[in-house]
Amino acid sequence: MQQQTTPINRRNFLRNASLFAAGTAGFSMLPFENFSNPMEGENPNIIGPLQGYSPQIGILVSMMTWIRESVVRAAKDLKTEELDFLMDPKANTIGAMLMHLAATDTVYQDLTFYNLKDFSESNQKRFGVAMELGDEGRKQIKGNNLDYYLSTLQEVREKTLAEFKKRDDKWFAQVDPSFFGGKPTNNFCKWFHVCEHEANHRGQITLVRKRLPGAPASKE
Repeated sequence: MQQQTTPINRRNFLRNASLFAAGTAGFSMLPFENFSNPMEGENPNIIGPLQGYSPQIGILVSMMTWIRESVVRAAKDLKTEELDFLMDPKANTIGAMLMHLAATDTVYQDLTFYNLKDFSESNQKRFGVAMELGDEGRKQIKGNNLDYYLSTLQEVREKTLAEFKKRDDKWFAQVDPSFFGGKPTNNFCKWFHVCEHEANHRGQITLVRKRLPGAPASKE
């Protein structure tokens, strides 16, 4: 990552910050006091606690739900040949990336809910290739329709949500002393990684979709 070479002008920073604050004064402020009242509905644009979950877990679940709906929209109506399209010999197909997201959800279930060091044996057989992708992913993950991938994603996510409902914020805050690169990591961070990982691949899915044969020119 290239380092920033231009020093930050503190005066401009403070000036821009004050202008931003003044410009947003007319907007409705987020009612943080309502965060003590979990939401009953499933409006994906309201991030906050959800009924059935401890407060902090519910907040993350609302974020995961928002990202998941974005992924589903990005893959909407794709045919099998489009799901199998390879942009180049080293790329991943959209189908493989969808399966990879299901694999990621699954391995974090095994890591955090069951305190395993990796996939369980059965999950390794089912999701090992999708987790690693690469050449084996390009060879093996193909020929499936969209419903196959979406059903797998839904099946796995339902298990994640069911397990979340059994746990509380104390569990969410528990620290693994040496997880990411040997650094202390709590369960909240582990599952936030699942969320941001999905956002990352959603961007890749969008890119590949725009490169599909016959796809309309991008307006972005």
